[in-house]
Amino acid sequence: MPAVTYSEQTRFALCDGVTLTATSAGASLHAPPRNVELTDLADGQVRALSTLGQSPKTVSEIAAQAGGADVATLIDRLADGGWLAVTVRDAGRDLYTIRPFAQPVPRPEHPLPSWSATLSKFAVLHRDSGGFVLEHPRSWCTLRIHDPRLLALLDGLGSADANLPIAVKTQFAEDLHWCGFLVADGWAEENEPGARNWHAADLWFHRRGVLGARDHDGGPDAWNGSARPPARRPDYLGEPVRLPVPDLAAARASDPTLAAVMEDRVSTRDFDDARPVTVEQLGELLYRTARSRGMDAESPSRPYPSRDGAYEIELYPVVREIAGLAPGMYHYDSFEHVLRPVAPADSPSVRRMLASSAGARTGCAPQALIVFGARTGLVMGNGDQAGYATILRHTGVLTQTLYLAGTAMGLGVCAQSFTETAAFATATGNDELAECAVGAIAVGTPARR
Repeated sequence: MPAVTYSEQTRFALCDGVTLTATSAGASLHAPPRNVELTDLADGQVRALSTLGQSPKTVSEIAAQAGGADVATLIDRLADGGWLAVTVRDAGRDLYTIRPFAQPVPRPEHPLPSWSATLSKFAVLHRDSGGFVLEHPRSWCTLRIHDPRLLALLDGLGSADANLPIAVKTQFAEDLHWCGFLVADGWAEENEPGARNWHAADLWFHRRGVLGARDHDGGPDAWNGSARPPARRPDYLGEPVRLPVPDLAAARASDPTLAAVMEDRVSTRDFDDARPVTVEQLGELLYRTARSRGMDAESPSRPYPSRDGAYEIELYPVVREIAGLAPGMYHYDSFEHVLRPVAPADSPSVRRMLASSAGARTGCAPQALIVFGARTGLVMGNGDQAGYATILRHTGVLTQTLYLAGTAMGLGVCAQSFTETAAFATATGNDELAECAVGAIAVGTPARR
């Protein structure tokens, strides 16, 4: 990213999240997991580094504070290493900023065909608190658009009249290509082996949900400043239904082995309403799989693992036919081992959740549908880009835990491949962005074969 390729108005600054430390040999830059030692620096160059960490400046402004030291070579070195954010300007106005979060790739040897490139199918344009951001799951940087006139250039670079000098348009197109947002041939990308099997949202979710360079990418929304919700969910109103506490010591002695449970586990889609699950069985299943093993609400522990002890998933049994328990939707209070009423059985949202869980082959609704509600703020409030992916991993862990415990108890269980998110939000009255349905599992007495 040689500084000489940009106009004199271009401003440079250390990327967000980069820490500068002065050393006896020069300076070091840290942006975990990356770091670099800069040795044999002149005093002026060290001052230039400090300047880069204060605010965006042009090369001439940096040189003026470096006491005549050579800063152009230093800036080129830092830019090539992906340590600098580069803000391209025209007529005293910020146009766009390239913000690396990984090592930049070499610039393409050949320029784009004359305005024939198209926006990659994986490119995503969105807004955050700082304005428009262009991102790509396979890129090494983000590109922040300050001047809305550039938005017109994203679709039809050759025909767009953005009231910008041709030199600016050309530079913008070349940078988009270099950053991976533009492809020379959209048809070729659509048919690239592997890429054609991915939808944009799926690839985006995959790359945001695994450890990578973006984990250390800062930005206006890297920390949202919101308070972490309490570990214990506020109680729903209504008289709680006390559940009996099972004898786990007896279960340890009488349960089948883990190997047997693993081998015997199946998905049950046919249920015997003549022999419904009892409230005692439902209570035992919930106690075995999801109770809080201690009353410390700030350090919860449950039978299944959860990253950093988040335990953001709440269980909501939607009851159709449970012996000893009135139909309706309940919330399982894992701390007190009680069920709290949430919505009546005749509410449209409860009926919808049960109807959607009926077996496609038999039309048999489960005796209870346990819906997973995720309190997103417990894992997504700290800027963690993999927050939602973590929730889905926890959903899978809890699903298997319910499968194994249910099998050991002789119950029929079947994970659902979809969830009625809108019906869940209506029934609970929750803001879907604060607590959303992420999974469900049907429970009942297996039909006799």
